Amino acid sequence: MAIPVRLEVFEGPLDLLLYLIDKNKVDIYDIPIVTITDQYLAYIRQMQQHDMNVVSEFMVMAATLIDIKCRMLLPKEVNEEGEEEDPRDELVQKLLEYKMVRYMSVELRDRQLDAGYNLYKKKTIPPEVAGYEEPVNYEELIDGLSLKMLNDVFLTLLQRQEDKIDPVRSSFGNIEKEEIDISLKATYIEAYTREHKRFAFRSLLENQSSRYELIVTFLVVLEMIRIGKVTIEQEEAFADIMITNNEDNNERVDMAQLA
Repeated sequence: MAIPVRLEVFEGPLDLLLYLIDKNKVDIYDIPIVTITDQYLAYIRQMQQHDMNVVSEFMVMAATLIDIKCRMLLPKEVNEEGEEEDPRDELVQKLLEYKMVRYMSVELRDRQLDAGYNLYKKKTIPPEVAGYEEPVNYEELIDGLSLKMLNDVFLTLLQRQEDKIDPVRSSFGNIEKEEIDISLKATYIEAYTREHKRFAFRSLLENQSSRYELIVTFLVVLEMIRIGKVTIEQEEAFADIMITNNEDNNERVDMAQLA
């Protein structure tokens, strides 16, 4: 026997079904389809809605419930996996989805109401207040400091600056080309060897005024050794290298080989 109910206007057939399920306190996964169908049809009979589009939606759901009710009376169908199919499964899935959407809509509505209570105020700080800077109290700033502590801080800062200096690159200077006449240098060394006959190589190098002159002097001596104008000897390791002039060899140093 159908139970007559008097309900408020619902948003749709799924909304009505959820109400009936909650009212009867039944499990949504095990809907008593006979009871729910009878109550649903009783509500349809009491509808005073003249909008055919709305009425048609409820009628379609009523036909679905009657179809499920009839299928429940027949032997249960078996799917490909050999499991029995429940005619209510599709309806249950739709109800669960609708229930989730309804809860989400309620949550969004509550958040919208809560957002309406938030008030925002634009910045209205006067320019003279925004540009105010608190004066520095130097007495409070140096309170507890001594000359020794200040000196330690100063030395620490100096050390940091020294640590930033590259000890190699900081000694680099401008490289300037030094013009040296190799021919004149060779003539000078030849005259030096004839005058001193036998002398220490160190004494010849000490007379040179720059690094470039030392290099050129060394090259000239090597060329003189090659052509036999001088001979060198060293009695023991780290001893002075002695240079001896060979008067018999009058060959001139070829400057083209040194240039």
